[in-house]
Amino acid sequence: METLLARLDRIAGGRHAAYTVPDEGRAHPRTRRAFAVVGWLLAAELVIGLSAVVVAVVLTLDGVTVAFPVWMRSVIVLGMTVTLFYFSWRAQKGYYWAYSRLRLFAKIFPVVTLVIAAIPGLYPLWMVTEQIVFSLILIGVADYLDSDHMRAVFPRPGNQGTTGDVRA
Repeated sequence: METLLARLDRIAGGRHAAYTVPDEGRAHPRTRRAFAVVGWLLAAELVIGLSAVVVAVVLTLDGVTVAFPVWMRSVIVLGMTVTLFYFSWRAQKGYYWAYSRLRLFAKIFPVVTLVIAAIPGLYPLWMVTEQIVFSLILIGVADYLDSDHMRAVFPRPGNQGTTGDVRA
């Protein structure tokens, strides 16, 4: 299993796939607490994504036509959330690339989601509301990952001079 994960890490992480941060930063209580909160926020994202699928299915079973963009959005949200869980799990193991991707996507996805939600008539009101809540939660994830402490724990490869600068 670890061989498969190493291959997946190599694809997702590129040339820095094997770079991990020091154990003392990962074991720090603030780091563990941040990842615990991020895990709960991602779990909320998963519930929201599953709820969107359930609403679409119920509407369809009631004879309401659910537009293709709604189905695509629902599937994409679930896929993104699973990917973010993977990044979070690998980041907790100390992989810089995973922390970096998680932090980046937690900043980009809300912007994209809100821009798409603003397109008039593309989604029904319940889906627009779901997208806004989804974005707000991801902004919370980004906030935790962008703290001074977390950036000190996960120094960019090549910036090892900051390694160990874990603020209490």
